[in-house]
Amino acid sequence: MAAVHPTNPPPETTLLALRLHEGTDDEPARILAARDGDLSARTWLVDRWGGPVFRFCRRMLNNDQDGRDAAQDTLVKVLRNLHRYDPKRSFSTWVFGIARNTCIDEHRRRKRRSWDEPRDVVDLHASPMLDAVRLQRAELLERALQDIPPMYREVLILYHFEHKKYTEIAEILELPLGTVMNRIFRARKKLRAAYEQHGGDQP
Repeated sequence: MAAVHPTNPPPETTLLALRLHEGTDDEPARILAARDGDLSARTWLVDRWGGPVFRFCRRMLNNDQDGRDAAQDTLVKVLRNLHRYDPKRSFSTWVFGIARNTCIDEHRRRKRRSWDEPRDVVDLHASPMLDAVRLQRAELLERALQDIPPMYREVLILYHFEHKKYTEIAEILELPLGTVMNRIFRARKKLRAAYEQHGGDQP
């Protein structure tokens, strides 16, 4: 390979690789480097998105193991399809769109399992300071979340747990903004009703 002369600027990917080696935390640079096969950048993407994707998939599928499987499938799809990612879009929105579709496919493949299958509903490690009242409330909210239809569950997960904006949710679900806003409103009402049915007070 011919050497790059100082008078000729290196290719974009080379510049990005240099920035990565200098310790930058520029996600767009890492994404582009991962797309071009940089192993460290691809590893970083898996580490960066593994947790958020797993949490989303676990809540969507109502099962830890199914959530892990779907999260793994999602990350594989992300890495395989980086060449299709449009840098003009939010990378987070793109990733969660893939995760959502993977969960839908996973649910269809495992129809014999109910959305209401029991699982560990609370992240006990999330806060060692949780007292009994807060812990019980968190359990009831998680159970109530699993009682509402998936179309409402997913918007609440994206909005309240993943902190997505209305516009981002609309892009992930490929729905009009007004539909998303209306669905979140209805989802909150359904969650409140389910929560009260489980014996909880106002969530």
